[in-house]
Amino acid sequence: MTAALLTDTPCDVAADRAPHRAELPRVVGADLSVPVVDGSRVRYCDLDSAASAPALEAVAAHVAEVLPYHGSVHRGAGWTSRVCTALVEDARADVARFVRARADDVVVFTRNTTDALGLLARAVPGPVVTLDLEHHATLLAWRHTEHRVVRAGRTLAATLDALRTELTERPDAALVAVTGASNVTGELLPIPEIVRIAHAAGARVCVDAAQLAPHRRVDLAGWGADYVALSGHKLYAPYGIGALVGRRDWLDTAEPHLAGGGAVGSVAVDGDRTRTEWLPAPQRHEGGTPNVLGSAALGAACRELDPLIDEDVPAHERALLRRLRAGLATVPGLRVLSVFDDPAGSGDRTATVSFTLGELPAGLVAAALSAEHGIGVRDGRFCAHPLLERLTGGDAVRASLGLRSTASDVDRLVHALDRIARREPGWTYAIVDGRWAPTPDPRPLDGPGSGRPGAARGCGH
Repeated sequence: MTAALLTDTPCDVAADRAPHRAELPRVVGADLSVPVVDGSRVRYCDLDSAASAPALEAVAAHVAEVLPYHGSVHRGAGWTSRVCTALVEDARADVARFVRARADDVVVFTRNTTDALGLLARAVPGPVVTLDLEHHATLLAWRHTEHRVVRAGRTLAATLDALRTELTERPDAALVAVTGASNVTGELLPIPEIVRIAHAAGARVCVDAAQLAPHRRVDLAGWGADYVALSGHKLYAPYGIGALVGRRDWLDTAEPHLAGGGAVGSVAVDGDRTRTEWLPAPQRHEGGTPNVLGSAALGAACRELDPLIDEDVPAHERALLRRLRAGLATVPGLRVLSVFDDPAGSGDRTATVSFTLGELPAGLVAAALSAEHGIGVRDGRFCAHPLLERLTGGDAVRASLGLRSTASDVDRLVHALDRIARREPGWTYAIVDGRWAPTPDPRPLDGPGSGRPGAARGCGH
């Protein structure tokens, strides 16, 4: 990665950002150009940050600064070991500060949100309740314990009533696990109210903040929630890191999430068995060599975003979201998806919008946006199959905005969708290896790696 890529941003990218009080952090790749099928190249319009966000320039620079010092952690006597140990523990404090954890909460580093919820699933001592609108990371984590799913209503009030009824009629739930923001529609759930409902029934609350943390303040202590899980790759630190933050007691007594060196105080052999003294959390669940660079990256991202996440980041995204929704309303046959019908549910939301476009397959729309316009979006069911089955009975297209997004990106998307809606795609397409793709595809593979565009289809929560 060149120094120019880390520091240079074209004037048109900076100039058409939405108004904000402070200068927003710049991201790596803001000037990336990609080929389109007519043989030209265009600036890449990345509207897929809900899947994975680019690295902040400050995060990439911090990782580059740390690399020469990379070494063992916690058990090494060398200087680099001491430096890396301090980096990991400082990052732990940065994450705790960013999510406004309580003084006695513990921060456990994981691979991502899915891994964090899987860790908590090993610790929860009783039944778990979720809503049916959740990402698969929250729906599937509890398969080894009793798991009850509450169907969300057409209004937010009806959904809260259904949750209250479930917890009242079956008061043995140990945990309520909910998303902070829908990864499909961007709608925000009222976490403090959910916490009050759950705590009144004797249940704890875990918030899946993968889609919330990059856009709004996570306030673990202020909400009164018990746990929060998040991913670095959503939070502009795509270095294979995530975190579970919350109350220590369950985590200190749970079976280790990843057994191995670093998670134990002592190991002895008695006959043909081992006798192990496990350390408390976080070490109990962080066996093996930790992801030093990922921890440092996540800590750096939290430091960069912390002073901006209450006002400046939301202001930037709200302005772009208003522009986007107004533009989409002019596209023939386009239907924007929402979970809730009531004004409470249609209020503030993150800048994530999913939609269908007439009878056109979602995969075809996404392929045309990429191949003809250089616009990256998501298509499919976004690892939220029950919700998409209810909203569309099939797939949808998702555009998700972030720090990299500009007003011109929004206008490009609206213009491209209008052209597709009125004239259908301007190229020929077919399903290749299960995905819609231009046929033929004249775009050269001039990026790093050798895989074909669109070959992978993970959702990476």
